[in-house]
Amino acid sequence: MSDDGAGHPFEIEPMETEDFDAVLSLWRGSEGLTMRDVDAPDALARFLERNPGLSFVARVGGEIGGAVLCGHDGRRGYLHHLAVAPVRRRQGLGTALVERCLSALREAGIGKCHLFVLVDNEAGIAFWERNGWFLRTDFHTMSRILFDSPDA
Repeated sequence: MSDDGAGHPFEIEPMETEDFDAVLSLWRGSEGLTMRDVDAPDALARFLERNPGLSFVARVGGEIGGAVLCGHDGRRGYLHHLAVAPVRRRQGLGTALVERCLSALREAGIGKCHLFVLVDNEAGIAFWERNGWFLRTDFHTMSRILFDSPDA
């Protein structure tokens, strides 16, 4: 158990399918995050099944105050959708979530982790830089749509 800086204890726990409604609500209300159809509950359940014990929620008084998806491809880890409720920010929840993910990746033998941040998400970039991450400028990310979907 940790303290959020305001005297409220918080717990970092593995994300469960029962958390999806609260997690999706948090993510949808967080600036700097883009939600797509791949963030539907069934897709998230597949992600958790494929990456057991790597995604986490932060609970404060039984409520979800933060959440993050984490997975790996066998070589590199990836963090997705880290979000902390505005009233819980700058109290250690985000950092605790990330550290729990990185610890789980290390235990799985993964030695490097990547994440994606929208280029105009200045607050997000500042958070990651404060926490020891660095901006890569030596490559571009490219995507390809595999099936028709308005949110792919």
